[in-house]
Amino acid sequence: MKYAFVAEADVAWMSDITYIKTYEGFLYLAVVIDLYSRRVIDWATQSRRPTDLVLRTLLMTVWWRKPKRSILFHTDQGSQYISRDRAAFLRAQGVEHSMSRCGNWHDSAVVKSFFNPFKRERVHRRT
Repeated sequence: MKYAFVAEADVAWMSDITYIKTYEGFLYLAVVIDLYSRRVIDWATQSRRPTDLVLRTLLMTVWWRKPKRSILFHTDQGSQYISRDRAAFLRAQGVEHSMSRCGNWHDSAVVKSFFNPFKRERVHRRT
């Protein structure tokens, strides 16, 4: 996988969404992880799962990080990542979009490896 080894920060980011069950319904959490440090560099939540959650997270990430060059942004093929709004925003910011192969969650293993312990340690068996 071409994202396995990244030599410096703000070269490649990966993003995904998960949901958290609450008494009031589901809370959706979107994160952006820098593949250099393997740390969450930005996140956002909201109670519904439309594209604007992804756009808001990307906008905040670009605004906070102020990348000096083009970023490779990797996601799965979820509907929130293939919208026209998202594509236009990425082009305007000079971000190159990369997507997982259909049905291959291994391509997003970095984000999945964040969500699994997060949910196990902070979410499951709690309200």
